Amino acid sequence: MPLIEPSGYRPPVLLRNPHLQTLIGAQLRRVPGVPFARERLELPDGDFLDLDWWRQGADRVAILCHGLEGNSRRVYMRGMARTLARRGWDVLAWNYRGCGGEPNRLLRSYHSGATEDLDAVVRRALQAGYARVALVGFSLGGNLVLKYLGERGRGVEARIAAAAAISAPCDLAASAEAMARPSRRPYMRYFLRTLARKVREKSRRFPGAIDPRALRGVRTFREFDGLYTAPVHGFASAEDYWRRASSLHVLPDLAVPSLLLNARDDPFLAGGCYPSDLARGHSFLHAEFPRHGGHVGFVSFGHGGEFWSESRVAAFLDRPGSAGRSCDLPAAPVLR
Repeated sequence: MPLIEPSGYRPPVLLRNPHLQTLIGAQLRRVPGVPFARERLELPDGDFLDLDWWRQGADRVAILCHGLEGNSRRVYMRGMARTLARRGWDVLAWNYRGCGGEPNRLLRSYHSGATEDLDAVVRRALQAGYARVALVGFSLGGNLVLKYLGERGRGVEARIAAAAAISAPCDLAASAEAMARPSRRPYMRYFLRTLARKVREKSRRFPGAIDPRALRGVRTFREFDGLYTAPVHGFASAEDYWRRASSLHVLPDLAVPSLLLNARDDPFLAGGCYPSDLARGHSFLHAEFPRHGGHVGFVSFGHGGEFWSESRVAAFLDRPGSAGRSCDLPAAPVLR
């Protein structure tokens, strides 16, 4: 039972193409009127994170985690922030190391399994006195949220009441293989262009640590993660990084009601990113795999400009008994 079948998402008739869904969700939408206020959080290792708050005086806060090479100002982050603020949540949207508009101080950066940084953000929210905390992650951020909770299991902080992961690559190896397909080359070029720019900047600040010339032949995540992500962050190889940073292996240990929302046609996902069998027998993992939706898409019209995924996540976080970690889940809304 928490495998939710069938999904309540029905895409608009002309928006069943996953690439169009992905493009609209990432580039073509506008979400005005999100009054973020920035705070810099200093970290014990000498680095920092930039946090963007939307405070309304609520006693609960939703922590939003963005995707690869994203930031707190991306449209999907602002859309979710607006939806949750309308429902009485404060929002904390944070930027990973080097993603807030200023390079981070250290050679290391962020990666899919860097739960220590998410923990620092959670602790900051708890220090602010909130009675309830929810975690919401997109793409890489979704994997990060699930890994964070799975690692802690039943020892997780009691005030973390619920979580949601949208378009999450729970199986990083399968996702990397999917992204290496020829049909995904436009996405790969987009990510590698911004990642390479950051690595070149690192090589100038830390001479000898990275050979920027090696970037010229990089065409896949396997090559990039083997060249930079793995050695800089203490992994033996790209494969070792994918294995240790994937949330898939710790999903059985989840002890917080968590919604995993991955579209079956997501061009970034494959394989273990759809853990149906695990969800069927899990008390806390609620998996919903709509046939359509693309990557961080789930476009819908109406409902105050909210996308389906935003309304869906808000309903999940607000379900009866969530403060006590009940696993009762209301029926999925059907939005057209």
